[in-house]
Amino acid sequence: MSERAAASCAEAPPGDYRGRKKALLDALRASGPGTRGVRAALTRLSALADDALRALWAQRGFDDGPALLAVGGYGRGELFPYSDIDVLLLLPDGCDAAQDAALRARIEGFITDCWDAGLEIGSAVRSIGDCLQAGAEDVTVQTALLEARCMAGSRALFDAFRQRHQAALAPLDFFSAKRLELRQRHVKYEDTPYALEPNCKESPGGLRDLQIILWTARAAGIGGRWDDLHRAGLVTAHELRQLRHNEALLSSIRCRLHLVAGRREDRLVFDLQNAVAESFGLSHRLAADGRVLLRASEVLMRRYYWAAKAVTQLNQILLQNLEEHLRAAHGEPAPALRRINPRFFDRDGLIEVASDELYQRQPHAVLETFLLYTQTPGVKGLSARTLRALYNARSVMNHAFRADPVNRRTFLAILQQPQGITHAMRLMNQTSVLGRTLWVFRRIVGQMQHDLFHVYTVDQHILMVLRNVRRFFMAEHAHEYPFCSQLAAGWDKPWLLYVAALFHDIAKGRGGDHSRLGALEVRRFCAEHGVAGADAELLEFLVREHLSMSRIAQSEDLSDPEVIAAFARQVGNERQLTALYLLTVADLRGTSPKVWNAWKGKLLEDLYRLTVRSLGGRAPDADAVIEARKREALRELTPAGGPPALPPPLWEQLQVSYFMRHDAGDIAWHARELSPALAGSAATAPDQPLRATTVRARLSPVGEGLQVLVHASDRPDLFARICGWFERSGFSILEAKIHTTRDVWALDTFQIVRPEAPEDYAEFIDAVQAELPPAIDSQGPLPAPRLGRLSRRVRSFPVAPRVDLRPDEKGQRWLLSVTASDRMGLLYGIARVLAAHQIDVELARITTLGERVEDSFLLQGAQLQHARTQLAIEQELLDVLEPA
Repeated sequence: MSERAAASCAEAPPGDYRGRKKALLDALRASGPGTRGVRAALTRLSALADDALRALWAQRGFDDGPALLAVGGYGRGELFPYSDIDVLLLLPDGCDAAQDAALRARIEGFITDCWDAGLEIGSAVRSIGDCLQAGAEDVTVQTALLEARCMAGSRALFDAFRQRHQAALAPLDFFSAKRLELRQRHVKYEDTPYALEPNCKESPGGLRDLQIILWTARAAGIGGRWDDLHRAGLVTAHELRQLRHNEALLSSIRCRLHLVAGRREDRLVFDLQNAVAESFGLSHRLAADGRVLLRASEVLMRRYYWAAKAVTQLNQILLQNLEEHLRAAHGEPAPALRRINPRFFDRDGLIEVASDELYQRQPHAVLETFLLYTQTPGVKGLSARTLRALYNARSVMNHAFRADPVNRRTFLAILQQPQGITHAMRLMNQTSVLGRTLWVFRRIVGQMQHDLFHVYTVDQHILMVLRNVRRFFMAEHAHEYPFCSQLAAGWDKPWLLYVAALFHDIAKGRGGDHSRLGALEVRRFCAEHGVAGADAELLEFLVREHLSMSRIAQSEDLSDPEVIAAFARQVGNERQLTALYLLTVADLRGTSPKVWNAWKGKLLEDLYRLTVRSLGGRAPDADAVIEARKREALRELTPAGGPPALPPPLWEQLQVSYFMRHDAGDIAWHARELSPALAGSAATAPDQPLRATTVRARLSPVGEGLQVLVHASDRPDLFARICGWFERSGFSILEAKIHTTRDVWALDTFQIVRPEAPEDYAEFIDAVQAELPPAIDSQGPLPAPRLGRLSRRVRSFPVAPRVDLRPDEKGQRWLLSVTASDRMGLLYGIARVLAAHQIDVELARITTLGERVEDSFLLQGAQLQHARTQLAIEQELLDVLEPA
């Protein structure tokens, strides 16, 4: 902030706190980008509050007995634009405001005056004894009191309080309590600094992680400033600069966040990220053709993540150093050192370098650290000395370091270890070693993914996928995905899949096809690291095609032999298919807890098994498949000990596609449920109504949600009516298989779930069976769709609606693909458009990726042969998809 701006703030009337604060904040908003001047602005805001509080204190005529103290962050002499102003009215021991009516009235009047003046205070009234008792019971109170400063009233009382409070502090106990508090806070924020909407104050790597260091240092008598820790030998000169730099950046982000929001807001929520970025002077990064490569908000968030990552590292180093300092001061012996080799020790389960200059003298030892981490039993982390040595060895990890054959061999050796790989890679990322060893990885550290279904930054997603692949090869996780574990058990080189996991999204954020760009990167990695032949070809294939299996499983008709044959030609052989399947499952599970479900797992497994048969020369013979399924279904329909079941009359009414799209279990269930109703209708007198709509539901054999069977007289709007009822009832459709019998009845099956899934879907079966038939039989016009509001995240990062309508390869049916932001009523709106044009839906795959939908439909209808109708359908669908 300029001196002229500060002077204009000071020229406002002294009693006009609101006006003076507004002038100061306006000047801060106009101060331009960057972090300079923020610390001074926070100090001026604190001083402004000091002046107003002192004036109000004097107006109330307090005698020399009590004291007015600033506590918490305000006690440090810094005040963010909309933070609470925490004060303590300190009373002498024996003075009871509840008993002294005059004192109580004066205190109540002072607090009222503060709020009337615009000072949003958080206040407490305590004696010294009360303070000590409250601090002993609650470390948060003890921490706030640690930073107390006297603003008005009795200085002698404040000095007595400070002396007694310091004497009551047990520094080692305080340290242990604050470290526990830190761990609990980190767990609350999912133990990662990489949340997509982080709290810049409370999240791991936020300002609170810096403050905890200063609090414990102050409690230990070292001092409450970074310079004090430097003088005490606990912080190096380089770390001191980093601490100041990252604290300034985080403080600036928090300050500008308050200004943009116009309220106390410490979360970098999607709605505000772009505005905060613009307040820093950041703008979109564009490609040569004008495409947006990085949004301004992504540039901001990447800066935030790098700062939070640095703070996390420094926090680990300094807290370990402080603990050692405190334990030594407490007379506790240092942990024993066990030599691992001439360069490293085991220090109570932590790897410790033998000398602070080890990495400068022997750069090979950098990666050896992490190889030892995977090889040494009982090791659970790195010591503060090692973390500091790595932090100070960044200049060593240069181009020559990356090109060194020894380092390349060591990196591969880490990936080839039988255990500890995931933790080692995470440690390497936390200490910036991974990005400096694989320079291409460094480009995606802290990079957001605004695709509405990844909930992690790119580097964290990659490490999550690596973890998922790794678990397939660990016996203790075999119960999670038994089929994947079974396939992994027969895989000879797990490290190849780990490399594929590291590279599958390595080219995100560059523009263009990240799969193909990533394939080039992994080819380069193979050439540099001596990976050749079939192994290199496999890695390039996996990175290039890592999205293919998921796309085909979720959007194509797997009952079509040509779809399977084409995919078999694409993967080439069973080894590549197995590797792609394992990587695909791990990738989907590593995007978001909301993306993976049992139904997607079944689709992928079905595609895998069908493709294996095709690769083995056992291409499906439709007639043989149908007959086999019919025989198996009849076995299920045969009562125990009874005569073999006869083919149900229903089967004579069904097309070949029905038997190709349903397995024997589904076919038997349909026959069992519908045969009584069909037999009853056959016996009905000619003048009586024929069949009634039948709806049956059961727990899905897949293991999640419900499977619903609908048998009803076919009509153009049937699919739309069913979709409308499911959406109104809170269900989401995962898949719909639509069939029309020869006597023009619809036999449709649906896989449905609830987004807020209950523990027991069985409680919904009766409701579906009772309430869906009347909705189907309704004769009124289809109601207009009531499209729900877009979520806050979707409004911030909208998905451009896309509609693709094209004929299939045979020219007999049409494929409709729809991409849009998800919201309630969307599927019904799509179905209503198709019904209006009398388009039949044969197959629907509803894919929800976080808050983005990618739905595909197999359609049939004579109207689709007309170009004008096609254009009309596409435009009407876009109107439905377009956010209001």
